[in-house]
Amino acid sequence: MNEWEITLAEAEAGTAESRRESRLSFDEAFTTHHRLVYRCAYALVRDSGLAEDVTQEVFLQLHRHIEAADQAGMLRAWLLRVTANVARNVMRTRRRAAVRDEAFEIENVQRREAHVPQEELEREAEVSRAREALGKLREPYRTCLLLRHEGLSYREIAGAMYVRESTVGSLIARGRNEFMKLFNKVGQNT
Repeated sequence: MNEWEITLAEAEAGTAESRRESRLSFDEAFTTHHRLVYRCAYALVRDSGLAEDVTQEVFLQLHRHIEAADQAGMLRAWLLRVTANVARNVMRTRRRAAVRDEAFEIENVQRREAHVPQEELEREAEVSRAREALGKLREPYRTCLLLRHEGLSYREIAGAMYVRESTVGSLIARGRNEFMKLFNKVGQNT
């Protein structure tokens, strides 16, 4: 080898070595650009959890393609472009999923309405009326009826409500009468 070839070989080795030294490490890129990527992702998706997912995906892609991302010192531009692409893909996927979910729900409602027997519809209406009447029932009647419906004894109800046990029976009886009046009243209004 002549002197010129030796110098050329040394220069090429030095260039390769300096390229290795000047390469940005993933940790440095993450530390330097994480906030920028997150802010950009949040601006695009408007949801903090989703922005975190986008940011994570961007840095996973950076880890896989750090050589390509660091070419010509354009790392920041590469990160922002990848952030925009990932955010668009995530939003597109969410919109498609929302459309599918909505279509599925509409189909289920239609199927239920088509196959629900009249008795079941009447039962649901009656339960709704009962809930409305119970909501209008005054205290302590409502609590007494609910506790009794749950299977508590008069003694347990008295202990829970801080009343005498002998009073519980009359509270339940009055509560039932008032409930029936409200229930019938609700039924007439619908």
